[in-house]
Amino acid sequence: MVNVSIARRYARALLDVATEAGRADAVSEQLTSVSSAVGQNRELADVLFNPAYTREQRARVVESLLKALGQVEPVLANSMRLLVDRNRLGYLPDIARLYRDMVDAQAGRVRGHVTSAVPLSNDTLQSLAGTLKQLTQRNVVLEARVDPSVLGGVAAQVGSTLYDGTLRTQLEQLRRELKQR
Repeated sequence: MVNVSIARRYARALLDVATEAGRADAVSEQLTSVSSAVGQNRELADVLFNPAYTREQRARVVESLLKALGQVEPVLANSMRLLVDRNRLGYLPDIARLYRDMVDAQAGRVRGHVTSAVPLSNDTLQSLAGTLKQLTQRNVVLEARVDPSVLGGVAAQVGSTLYDGTLRTQLEQLRRELKQR
C-alpha cells in the first residue's frame, strides 16, 4: 500500500515550486498527462515501478517519456528525475491526483462528475456548471459520464455532495412511497 503522506509531501513541494514559477496549472496538466501515459501503458508502468529494473534504466525511460511529451515544464522534469533518484516513482499516480486537488483548491475550483443517460452538449454542461457554482460558491469543473441505467435526468456529484435528479432515483422513491401505503 502506498503511503499517501509521502505522496502529499512531494505534491506540496512541487506545488510550492510551480506556484513560485507561476506555472502551477501548466504543471498540473502535464503531470496528469504523464500519470495517464504511465497508467495506460502496462510495459511503461512495469519498467518504472518494478524494482528489478535499475535506477539508470528507469531514468532513461523517464527521460524518453519527457522527450516524447514535448515541452515539459522544467519544474516537472526535475521532479520526475527526483522521483527516480529517490525510488519514489510508485507514488506518481497519488502525487498527480493530490497535486491536481491542491491546484484546484488554490484556484478556488472543485471537480465534479455529472452522469446522464445520453451525452450532454457543451452548452448543457456549462449551464449545469454555472448552476453548481451558485450552489457551491466555487468554480466547478465537470467530467461527464454516460450511464443508460439512469433512464433520464442527471446526477451531479461535487465533492461529497450528490445532486440526484435522475429518473431512476425518482422511480425508486415513488416505489418506496407506494409500498408504504
